[in-house]
Formats: sequence, C-alpha cells, structure tokens
Amino acid sequence: MATAKKATPATKTTPAKTAAPAAKKAAPAKRTPNAAFMKALTPSPQLAAVIGAQPLPRTEVTKKIWEYIKAHKLQDEANKRNINADAKLKEIFKKPQVSMFEMTKLVNSHLS
Repeated sequence: MATAKKATPATKTTPAKTAAPAAKKAAPAKRTPNAAFMKALTPSPQLAAVIGAQPLPRTEVTKKIWEYIKAHKLQDEANKRNINADAKLKEIFKKPQVSMFEMTKLVNSHLS
C-alpha cells in the first residue's frame, strides 16, 4: 500500500506575483448588419403563398420558411437536415425533398 508523502515547506514553490494584473479587454464593437441582407425583397407568387406577399429581408424570409416547416412538421424525422416538401414548397423547391443548405439557394431564386 502506497503512502502519500507530505509536502515540506522547503519543497513548496509559489510563483511570485510581481507582474501587474492584465488589463481588461475592451468590449468588441457591435457589428452593423450588411445592407444587402437588410434590403427588403419581393417574393414570387409561389413563395408568397408560404410567407406572405409583403417585401422582407432575406433573413426574415428564411425565418418565415422555417416557421412554416416546423408548423407543418415537414422536417424529415430520420435526418433533421432534410425538408420534405408539401404542395406549396414543391412549387419552390421543384423536388420532393431538399437539404436545409440547399433550401436557401432555391428560395433566393424566388426573391427579387
């Protein structure tokens, strides 16, 4: 059975605190949104059936599409990255199933 050795005061070393404490970092400046993302775009009639006809920025369009997908339970159960298109989304996607990364590209073609 091993026994732990007691540390003797001669073997203990403590670092000297001669350096001044580091100055606190300044808070990073807030990012300003890119004007291209904030520009209101008009949806096509097919996209308007899903998100509404009012002009919206790209970020809001994506949020509204995700609200629609979650409300209608269109996310694939086996692979959550895939979206199963219903009749309205099939007009936009032109496929029965798309990945969430591909969705944004397909939706952008319906914005002007």
